[in-house]
Amino acid sequence: MKLNFSWLAGLRKAVRRLWMRRSGLPPTVPPDEDAPGQSLPRHQPGPRFIAGLYRNEFGARHYKLYVPASFRGQPMPLLVMLHGCTQDPDDFAAGTRMNQVAEEEECFVVYPAQSPEANGSRCWNWFSALDQQRGQGEPSIIAGIARLVMEAYPVMPERVYVAGLSAGGAMAAIVGTLYPDIFAAVGVHSGLPFASAQDLPSALGAMRRGAASARDSNHGPQPVIVFHGDRDDVVHPVNGEDVIAQGLRSHPLGRSARYSTLSGQTPGGHGYTHTRHWLKGGTPLGEHWVIHGAGHAWSGGSADGSYTDAKGPDASREMMRFFSTVGARAHNPISSPAHPAPVAA
Repeated sequence: MKLNFSWLAGLRKAVRRLWMRRSGLPPTVPPDEDAPGQSLPRHQPGPRFIAGLYRNEFGARHYKLYVPASFRGQPMPLLVMLHGCTQDPDDFAAGTRMNQVAEEEECFVVYPAQSPEANGSRCWNWFSALDQQRGQGEPSIIAGIARLVMEAYPVMPERVYVAGLSAGGAMAAIVGTLYPDIFAAVGVHSGLPFASAQDLPSALGAMRRGAASARDSNHGPQPVIVFHGDRDDVVHPVNGEDVIAQGLRSHPLGRSARYSTLSGQTPGGHGYTHTRHWLKGGTPLGEHWVIHGAGHAWSGGSADGSYTDAKGPDASREMMRFFSTVGARAHNPISSPAHPAPVAA
């Protein structure tokens, strides 16, 4: 008789989650400066927040890699997190608390940093035509950072994801679209769809009025999870709808997708509308979370970082849950979807 010990993994995660809450583990640990160049220390135990620099023919960007304490040399997923304007990796990690979620779920997280020389406000240049092409500009740098981590650590190649906020969300949509061979799913928080602008004037127009005219891509689509506040006065909420619509249009079976909508409210916080899209058999295509009363801020985030709103559902945990669902589908294609229980901030 073959014994199934899969329940041990769930028990271990539950114990770790309880330990973290009681110990007050911070979202980051002091930076480790022993990886200043295009190399990373291999298979060293965490928790570590490693500072590094990646360079290719299109420029150089600093980054920080979070290696959780749960890492003991085993293969783990990788999440690339792209900060918003005026932010940096430390600020973004603190505000999203994604390192804490990664500790619970056993995942590497890497935070590329936009250079002030490339953009004075530290915005990713999602509106630049050059930065909307594979093998060019900032998408090539971000993809290169992901590959660097994959070479240095035992990353599960089928479980690599990219997510971002605002300008970082728009760039996540671009990078995910251009590099489907690397990224299995995309998270867009308060961002815009792929190729929604070609210059600064068209970018301002898309932010104010939406980007329904954004062109689709011939690259393979990935499942996408979207969060957007319906009171966002920086990036119009219609852009969240456009991200989902673009993903469904790009998928060869997107027109036949099924969907369901659930309304809820975080305890003492914002209400939300959660719409899911999937194919017959359970393959997830997308999720759209509209946070009622929320502005331009990471839902469920911490005041330790900028642009956060603690009153919304926990976007970090919901994104990680969605990414895990996508990963599970790769190994169990006959599984069926189920609505997750809402997670309070």
